[in-house]
Amino acid sequence: MTRTVDLRERLAHVRWVGGGSGAGKSTVVRRLADRHGLRVYASDEVMSDHAARCPPDDCPQLSAFLRMTVDERWLHRSPSVMFETFHWFQGEAFDLVVEDLLRSPAGAPVIAEGFRLLPHLVRPLLSRPAQAVWLLPTPRFRRAAFERRGGCEWEVVSGTSDPQQALSNLLERDRMFTERLAGEVSGLGLDALDVDTTMSEDDLAERVAAALALDVER
Repeated sequence: MTRTVDLRERLAHVRWVGGGSGAGKSTVVRRLADRHGLRVYASDEVMSDHAARCPPDDCPQLSAFLRMTVDERWLHRSPSVMFETFHWFQGEAFDLVVEDLLRSPAGAPVIAEGFRLLPHLVRPLLSRPAQAVWLLPTPRFRRAAFERRGGCEWEVVSGTSDPQQALSNLLERDRMFTERLAGEVSGLGLDALDVDTTMSEDDLAERVAAALALDVER
């Protein structure tokens, strides 16, 4: 309990924005960081570093994933198996996210973002509810986001023997992840925002700012 309380105090300067892939987290967070003078911690950008730093015994799913061929990762397994065994969805190396954030100056507010910020892992670190929010994209929004960006997902699956099927598997896996996030956020009494195609980036940024009470703290 003492360590949990200590972590809450040491991470009180951090705001957390988690959510499903393709929800617009990175865009919104950078907009809010510019507006409110926050430093951005993008958990996606340190995945390679964390993968290299995480011992196999601590990250068994990651180790297994790294040994697979691209077809084994995205074609030869069902979306449900891909979902249940994906290392980042299982919270592997989350302690390295915490380590990174603890090294940030306490007086310099940080906004952390990424799908790796799982509700059950973040909840014990919160000093107050308005410190975190999760963005939950609808399947239509996610598809539209993929089509607009050309899709980092396409880069992931392009080396497989059947990219179209691999992409379908990946999108279904991510749909399952968003569905689980929704249930977990609700069960923990945390805040979530549904993101659909009727919402502009400005609207989403304003709603995230309100959820994190950023305007109140200006």
